[in-house]
Amino acid sequence: MLEDYIKKQEMIDSLQEIIRIPSVHSESNKKEEPFGKNAEKALEYILNLGRKLGFKTKNVDGYCGYIEFGEGQKMLGIIGHLDVVPEGEGWTDPPFSATIKDNKIYGRGAIDDKGPVIASLYAMKAVYDYCMEKKISLDKRVRLILGLNEERDWKCIEYYKKHEEWPTIGFSPDADFPCIYAEKGIISTYLKMDYTKYQKERIVIEDVSCNNNPLNVVPKYASAKIKVNGFDINEVNEKIREISHEFDVESKIINNTIEIISHGIQSHAAHPDMGINAISRLMIIIQKVFKIYNISVPIFELFEKYIGIEYNGESMKINNPDESGNLTLNVGNIELKENQFKIGFNLRVPIYTKFKFIEEHFEEICSEYEGVKCEFTGIKDPLYISKDSYLIQTLCDIYNKHTKSNEKPIAIGGATYARAFENCVSFGANLPGQKDMCHQVDEFISIDNLYIATEIYADAILKI
Repeated sequence: MLEDYIKKQEMIDSLQEIIRIPSVHSESNKKEEPFGKNAEKALEYILNLGRKLGFKTKNVDGYCGYIEFGEGQKMLGIIGHLDVVPEGEGWTDPPFSATIKDNKIYGRGAIDDKGPVIASLYAMKAVYDYCMEKKISLDKRVRLILGLNEERDWKCIEYYKKHEEWPTIGFSPDADFPCIYAEKGIISTYLKMDYTKYQKERIVIEDVSCNNNPLNVVPKYASAKIKVNGFDINEVNEKIREISHEFDVESKIINNTIEIISHGIQSHAAHPDMGINAISRLMIIIQKVFKIYNISVPIFELFEKYIGIEYNGESMKINNPDESGNLTLNVGNIELKENQFKIGFNLRVPIYTKFKFIEEHFEEICSEYEGVKCEFTGIKDPLYISKDSYLIQTLCDIYNKHTKSNEKPIAIGGATYARAFENCVSFGANLPGQKDMCHQVDEFISIDNLYIATEIYADAILKI
């Protein structure tokens, strides 16, 4: 039995060690660590682990790496990532402590994507040991590809594709079981406006912050500092408190400036309904204050009319749901820099909706408001593979055999490295019905589910 070859305690120890490396993206001037010191440290840790397990490894110029065994022309690629989103606030235990409680390992990256990567690596080791003992010869290579920039703009996987061999077939352990046949398209949009002339108003925004929240995370925190000229600052502050009673928003006067702080709940941008968006609530409060005092700022008026606290684009009339689900819209970032006010959005677009349709609607809405412009970036085409394909059917059958279930392939709003290669899909490691903890506070992976995923991945390596 393959599961007899899984080194369970060693796997747990390795996962704890790599979670303790805070591999959040950071800037670096060193050529060998393009995504920061800790991302490079995480890569070197797992490459060293791969060598200890008896595998061939390569660091691809600090952008990514891989661990490989086997022989043959064909290659099964398992594509995961070691970078993580910022930890956020409000953790029960330190986010990089890898605390074990209630048979769960807690930590940023536990399920996204360090746990599944470790499961894949130890599945490779189980298959390797099994084949060696049984004198079975694999007619393919198995390569675990390790990205370091998945949570931002995929520069790591783009670098890999330019410099290394592509898999023949593969999966990404960065989503859900039983298997993913479709992933929505992704587009990031920015609304921008020159705020210079509005600084003459009697209520002026001096600064905004969301702690540099990534676009693919529902923001937990947002704040603004406003200057009051010509009104009683205490009266304005009292108005803010009155209109924000329905939201978790606080305000206080500091040195003749009102600071407004909005609190939310962090979640993955693919599941904005699981979070509470602090930026949306901050924008609404400020616009309500502007209206009370007859101040007109176009970008806030646009936001109030067309976005508000919605997360499906209904007011913009851009949601055309299909078999992959509804469109989702996350207000992910806000900035006031050099008199430019900027709001960033992350959209997960149903597979049959064209990006041009989204762009035209944004441009049409912007044209209604003086000085508001939009730009588009971070475009990722959707993934779609027939449910009847060999890959989808085989992976679903493997999952159902191990779990004694009858699950069908699903579509998701998340983006995985599966869409970076042909003949590749996302496969695990969240189980059906399990709460998705990606990008959330107190992220964890169940140890029992980690074992199940490892068994499933080992079986998949043998069969695909």
